[in-house]
Amino acid sequence: MPEPSSADSGRAIQSLALISSLAFSIANFRGPLVEAMVAAGVRVYALAPDYDESTREAVRRLGAEPIDISLDRTGMRAVRDAVDWIRLTWRLRRLKPDATLSYFIKPVIYGSLAAKMAGVPNRYALVAGLGYAFTPDGSRETFKRKVLKSVASTLYAIAFRACRRVFFQNGDDIAELTGAGVIPPPKAFLLHGTGVDLERLSPAPHVEYPLTFLLMARLLREKGICEYVEAARIILKTHPTARFLLLGGLDSNPGGLSRDEVAGWVAEGVIEWHGHVDDVRPWIAQSSVYVLPSYYREGKPRSTQEAMAMARPVITTDAPGCRDTVEEGVNGFLVPVRDSTALAEAMGRFVGAPALVSRMGYESRRIAEERFDVHKINRIMLDEIGIVSDVDVAVRL
Repeated sequence: MPEPSSADSGRAIQSLALISSLAFSIANFRGPLVEAMVAAGVRVYALAPDYDESTREAVRRLGAEPIDISLDRTGMRAVRDAVDWIRLTWRLRRLKPDATLSYFIKPVIYGSLAAKMAGVPNRYALVAGLGYAFTPDGSRETFKRKVLKSVASTLYAIAFRACRRVFFQNGDDIAELTGAGVIPPPKAFLLHGTGVDLERLSPAPHVEYPLTFLLMARLLREKGICEYVEAARIILKTHPTARFLLLGGLDSNPGGLSRDEVAGWVAEGVIEWHGHVDDVRPWIAQSSVYVLPSYYREGKPRSTQEAMAMARPVITTDAPGCRDTVEEGVNGFLVPVRDSTALAEAMGRFVGAPALVSRMGYESRRIAEERFDVHKINRIMLDEIGIVSDVDVAVRL
């Protein structure tokens, strides 16, 4: 059985260390959660390894304190990881937070263990997708990937034992890890994803011409970007006015695409690539349909939630996390992973019947309002952690 929450133990949480391996993600993905904690009177330390002046200031504007740590985002370097773990333990001992909340694989593992060693009484983790190690590559599983998965599973199991509660964003991840004995079922808690601000991301007028498809993702092969490009080629043969937008920056993960590959697609005239953008709203507004052909082990893709909030239909894969965002034939279509032909066929349904853009777009917004309100999701998390506030009491579920 999981340890009781701090709310059960009666000990109020006055300070919390949020541990990440990517400083940019704190304001971009966890901003509303940090603001909710601060509004509840909690002192929030935001620990990350790669701050610059922009990300540091963004965290300060949330009301949190940026704290520099050393922690690799990717790769397996045992000595380096062990040194970072010890340093993180000492940092937490000096900060003396009442709780920690870690997310991304290395913070979840080393952050949770460091917090236990440092004597932090309340330790929580958020698994927003199982990531590269648990993502099939479409062929016979390689020895390297088997080793990565085995090591990750073992480290997860050790780290989860140090946590009171572990938050997940889709039931497939819970089923895989509980089935493998990595985490006991009572300790896992299912959320409806990260959530989005439904006021900031309001419905935009639908675009039926030129029919414009949009994909927003880190430039990883596992996100289905190659399949998106191939499907675009198929559509453009018969509908040359269609547009295919791609947003996202290059990534250092093993599945990362090269700049030359993406530039080649742009030169070919298949896609328009605009790199990473800070505000996705203008791009969603000029799109007709959102597309995410991912086979990466997503938690529940926030980009899809953003597009749904702005009333865009969705084409995505029948894969963990992704499938939870589409009601087949209602707000979009599900396609098999790594199947550019099926993806093009789904795109073609909108090309052949542009009225689907508005009809399915309205359904996307409805689903977003029911499931993906960031304030409701954050309130649930704070309740589980034991952070109580008079703010937003009305949205408790």
